[in-house]
Amino acid sequence: MRAAAILGLGCSSKDLRPFQSDSNVSWQMGMPASGELADVVLVFGGDGTVQRHLGQLVRLGVPVLVVPAGSGNDFARALGLRRVRDSLAAWRKFCDNSAHVSTIDLGVIFALESAGGASAPHSPAPHDSRYFCCVAGVGLDGEVSRRANLLPRWLRGHGGYVLSLAPAIFTFAPLPMKILTAAEDSAGWTTRSDQPTILAAFANTPVYGGGMKIAPRAKMDDGLLDVCVVGGVNPFKLFCMFPTVYAGRHLKIREVEYFQASRVRVETEHPLDVYADGEFVCRTPVEVGVHHAALKVVMP
Repeated sequence: MRAAAILGLGCSSKDLRPFQSDSNVSWQMGMPASGELADVVLVFGGDGTVQRHLGQLVRLGVPVLVVPAGSGNDFARALGLRRVRDSLAAWRKFCDNSAHVSTIDLGVIFALESAGGASAPHSPAPHDSRYFCCVAGVGLDGEVSRRANLLPRWLRGHGGYVLSLAPAIFTFAPLPMKILTAAEDSAGWTTRSDQPTILAAFANTPVYGGGMKIAPRAKMDDGLLDVCVVGGVNPFKLFCMFPTVYAGRHLKIREVEYFQASRVRVETEHPLDVYADGEFVCRTPVEVGVHHAALKVVMP
């Protein structure tokens, strides 16, 4: 069997050694190049590391095993791989041909052209799109992610998102935002939300930001995005609402709208940062969609 290992920031060959006990496995470091063969790819790192390689992993088309070794490991958590030992157990089963391999969806973000303040879609070139595995967000989420990325890596991995959220809540004001939806095979768009908005999140997995259930009903294989839109909420109420996100109870709050869509378009008066899996992607306007059955993953 041929295996490739991708080591994210802060990882080294030492992290790989527990996975190298089977002498029947031939290893190579890094993403297989065009023409090279691999039966499985192991990605050591967090959500950002996984996201940076998603385009190549989709094109490669082989099973991927995520080893949670980053500052944010929500994708691994969604796959049931909460600790390194969970990934190690899944790897041993894969070597014994008894592992569970599933095919899941990925989110994809398309940058749109903007002219005269109005956004207009164009035919996206490959460099105009970006895959994401967990959640993409506009608004408060982008500001929190920006602040969190400025923290030391060890702090980001121990509550960095929460530490960045508290001050951002009291300084971020709702912004005019229009959210439109369309069916996968439809060219027409329907306005779903057009209001001052604190946060719009587009989820492929239920959790992000270190375990917050922003989209508690999200499934990774249904061909749909779960969309959570938080309208204008005063800062104190927003601060009190924050703990409810960990249990998914925020959906009961009046200012929160939750729905599913296969394609979503976001337009804003002024360009806003779009983050996905904790990484900056582009600025609005954008279209967010789903690549159904895009990635094979090894699960417990």
